[in-house]
Amino acid sequence: MRNHTLKFVSIMAGIMLYGLHSHTYAQMFNAVQLHAAPPGRDGGLAGIAALTMPQYQGAKETRKLIVPVLDYQWANGWFAGASNGIGYNFSKNASLDFGARLTADIGRKESRSTALRGMGEIKEKAELGAFFNVNPNHNISLTSSARYGSGGDSKGFVVDLGISLVEMPNAKLRVGAGAGVSLANQNYMQSFFGVTKLQAQRSQHAEFKPKAGLRDTHITAFISYMVNPRSALTLLVSSDRLTGDAKLSPISKTIRSNSGVLALSYHF
Repeated sequence: MRNHTLKFVSIMAGIMLYGLHSHTYAQMFNAVQLHAAPPGRDGGLAGIAALTMPQYQGAKETRKLIVPVLDYQWANGWFAGASNGIGYNFSKNASLDFGARLTADIGRKESRSTALRGMGEIKEKAELGAFFNVNPNHNISLTSSARYGSGGDSKGFVVDLGISLVEMPNAKLRVGAGAGVSLANQNYMQSFFGVTKLQAQRSQHAEFKPKAGLRDTHITAFISYMVNPRSALTLLVSSDRLTGDAKLSPISKTIRSNSGVLALSYHF
């Protein structure tokens, strides 16, 4: 039972720290967490979550959503879900994950904010990516991922690096924290933070051409109560801070933004 509980805690940390946080748009699919089942077995997690987050990265306006949570992994290495995308883990070592995956960038709608009027829409795009994670023990995860294919020209490239820590004060209570950084190429930065000459003519913003570099840093903390050995109620809060040219963008109305998640989940 203890081993099963520890596995459940691991996936809860992964889903809550990086999966549900993905709905804040900026950190979508920024890490792969593959602890839904013990090695050699299938397993998954399903639930529902209430979220509050910025309308877009750099926005002052917030948005509230109710979203489903569903992730599953197979013993043969395949996985699929809202948090990890669709992919394959080549590793058979429980402390190491590496592989390839397909994810989706949800783009950005002009209607999300008055600050985006005249900027046009960034369409949804499929992304090809890879990941490499090291899990020294059930408490710590070091994650890295790379994704290519987002933005207006489908050439956006993003690299995410992160670390998460989970502790268990008692049999039912779980607490955790995480931190990470995201780096992006010039194509991505131009699509999501830049202002072209045409956009400048149509909007209230001056022309702006950002360079590649560090896009943001983010920290997250959560507390989770195990209702029973398979179910948990979790509260998560996170804070992102724009850096580099992202924070200098005319459409970035705030440098720091906060998000929150309240989720009920079931491990099967």
